[in-house]
Parts: sequence; C-alpha cells; structure tokens
Amino acid sequence: MRGEYRSKKLNFVKNIFLVVCGIVSACFGLKSFLLPSGFIDGGVTGISLLVSTLTGLKLSYLIVVINIPFVILGYKQIGKVFAFKTAAAISLLALLLIFAPFQPITHDKLLIAFFGGLFLGGGIGLAMRGGCVIDGTEVLALYISKQSTLTVGNIILMLNIVIFSFAALMINIETALYAILTYLSASNTVDYIVNGIEQYTGVTVISVKNTQIRKFIINQMKRGVTIYKGEGGYGEQKDIDILYTVVTKLEMSKLQTAIRKIDPDAFVIQQQIADIKGGVVKRQSLH
Repeated sequence: MRGEYRSKKLNFVKNIFLVVCGIVSACFGLKSFLLPSGFIDGGVTGISLLVSTLTGLKLSYLIVVINIPFVILGYKQIGKVFAFKTAAAISLLALLLIFAPFQPITHDKLLIAFFGGLFLGGGIGLAMRGGCVIDGTEVLALYISKQSTLTVGNIILMLNIVIFSFAALMINIETALYAILTYLSASNTVDYIVNGIEQYTGVTVISVKNTQIRKFIINQMKRGVTIYKGEGGYGEQKDIDILYTVVTKLEMSKLQTAIRKIDPDAFVIQQQIADIKGGVVKRQSLH
C-alpha cells in the first residue's frame, strides 16, 4: 500500500514536471520565434495567433478565451482531472507569455518557422505526456470523430487547412506557407515526444519457413515473438504457425531483408503502433 502511494506520488510529480517543461518550451517558441515575426501555427494556438495578428489583441488573453470551450468539452469527454490540469496549464502559459523575459532569437524566416514549430510542438507534446493539453484541437477532433466516420488525424488536418486558408486570405499567401512549415515542424515534434523516437511497427509473418524466421528474430534481432496457430483458407487447407513481432522502424529494413532471404514468398503485414506496454518486446542479452 505504501509502495503504491509512493508510485502515485512520483508519477504525479513527473507529470507536473513534464507539463511545466512543456509550457516553458511553448512560451519560448511563441515569444522568441513566432510572435515577433507575426507567424502562425495550426490548431487553437494558430487561431489565437491569427486573431492576434488581425486585431492586435494580446495573445495571452486570446489563448485562454479561445480554449475555454475546448476545456469544457474535455471535461465532458475525458474527465474533470484532465479539464482542471488543462485549464491550469493554459492559464500558466498565458501568464508566462506576459511575464517571461524571452527575446527574439533570429529574423531568418525559415529558422523561425522550423524552430518556432519545434519548441511549440515540443511544449504541446510534453504537456500531453503529462496528462493535459495546451491546445484544444485534439479534444475537438476526438469529439467529432466519435460523431462521424472521420479519424482524429483527418479532422485536425481539415481544421488546419481552414486556418491556413484564412491566413492566406486575411494576411498573405507567404504567411500561410510559412504557417504550414511551422505546423509540420510542430506536428512531427509532437509525434516524436508522444510516441517516442523509437516508433514501433507490428509485423505479422505467414511463411512455410516460420521456424527459421522465428529463430532469426529471437537470436539475431533480440526481439520477442508470438505464435498464432492458423489454417490456410485459400487452396489447400493446412495448419501453419503465424509469427507476430514488434520492431522499431529503424529495424524494419533489416527484418524485411532477412525474411526475403529465408522465404521470398513469405506474406508480411506491417502495422504502425502508437504505444506498447508490458510483455517481452526486446530480449535482454544474457551477457
């Protein structure tokens, strides 16, 4: 019981640390890169930046006001703890935007788009790892996806297309193009932080030489393997062992090459995996 309480406490401290680091990173990206040059991003932050550029209103106020509906939606869709942490994180970001002494770093537009997106995306990703968001787009996308056949990714993409289109019409096309670069930098950074640099791929292999392939995966790649008992459904119906393993994207090429050498006719299916927990993914070396 005491160990469980300590674990929860450590997890809470870790989440708070991640959220605070995320807020500082996002604030740095905004104040030192995007804001001084009038650049925008996608999502709710992008809407706030766009409105601030067009009206002259302070970004710190707009980020809080525009995110309010999404915090309420998060409360209904995810829970009160998530909504409270999100509201606190957004409020802290707004305060930092007012008081943090960050200064412009560069006037090079490409550097601004890339590093502004990098630090803003890093902030959003760290906040998500800490259990909240500082940009409400994901909450809205999750809600819409439950009411339609669209995926969260498709909805976020469509929302950002609308934002960039408005930027092109209301400001200029150049600003919209740089906004797309900022968004790409930010979204890729979010992916790396949330899913990890070692993004995993699930691989299913159907082969008559499954024993040799299994030995290669276990002995050479040091990866765990699960065996499914299958039966051919086309032509001759015979029992066959189906292999399933999880590798990183960097290891995928090595595995494909080995499978083709062992059995050129092997049937291989790849599936992207967002996260894995438990089980034996990687075999530990015995020496």
